[in-house]
Amino acid sequence: MSLKGRNFLTLKDFTKEEIYEFLELAKELKEKKKQGIFDRMYQGKNIALIFEKTSTRTRCSFEIAAHDMGIGTTYLDSKLSQMGKKESIADTARVLGRMYDGIEYRGFGQDVVEELAKYAGVPVWNGLTNEYHPTQMLADMLTIREHLGDLEGKKLVYMGDARYNMGNSLMIACAKMGMHFVAAAPKKYFPEDELVKECRRFAMESGATITFEEDPFRAVAGADIIYTDVWVSMGEPDEVWEERIRELTPYKVTMDIMNSANENAIFLHCLPAFHDLKTEIGKEMGERFSLTEMEVTDEVFQKYSDVVFDEAENRMHTIKAVIAATLG
Repeated sequence: MSLKGRNFLTLKDFTKEEIYEFLELAKELKEKKKQGIFDRMYQGKNIALIFEKTSTRTRCSFEIAAHDMGIGTTYLDSKLSQMGKKESIADTARVLGRMYDGIEYRGFGQDVVEELAKYAGVPVWNGLTNEYHPTQMLADMLTIREHLGDLEGKKLVYMGDARYNMGNSLMIACAKMGMHFVAAAPKKYFPEDELVKECRRFAMESGATITFEEDPFRAVAGADIIYTDVWVSMGEPDEVWEERIRELTPYKVTMDIMNSANENAIFLHCLPAFHDLKTEIGKEMGERFSLTEMEVTDEVFQKYSDVVFDEAENRMHTIKAVIAATLG
């Protein structure tokens, strides 16, 4: 099958077989990079990287992946672009589509990346929106395969706020790939009903299950993967910290939680993680709320750090696969 010319906006747009194609290509490209083999197959191509939200892993992954394949990059943040201010999203897409061979967008609403894709005329890749984070999903799936083997039948439990891009995207990925997804959180933090219904339709085809559980220990029984993310997303006001800490602390990933899962279960985190107070925000929240850690304990994070940083590295390899597979 060919993925050339396709946009990469959400995994909802891809079949199980196509997702495996991305993963197999990522595995191949990772092995080549480890061997020092670089195929600059797209020498002379150029891509635009639009970042309305800050980034470490996504930006580095796109830039390194592009460099390895001979592709030039132009970085545009909210201060360097007129998109949405002096120029409409549609007109920006038309301009960039005439100059570049592909466009990455990391920002706020999914509607923005969808509009870019509508008008650009070249592949558009979603580096993160409020609703979806598909490049992270490929990195997660590759990491799970590397540590646990096949994806089908594996149980993944997402601990915490499952209403936004990570909870949404993990639910989609599991539903597509025949995995068992559980969101462990208070009911108000479950994904929207419409997306749940859509994912359950995917699950009927793949053999996956979609479950929601308010009891964290019941949720993780028999789990193969425990996953969490920061409790407050980029762009949300500081005022929500107090509520999130109060309501989500019971869903913190501790060694008791990990010990309640399968014996060989792994821990994943898309990073950054507040597992200690060695960040400005972590220190501030620690002082305000008398905490030493938030969504995951430092003990858990350090024990599974090799897996977490494999996951972070795999952002680069899977993003390279997305670019290589879709660039026309």
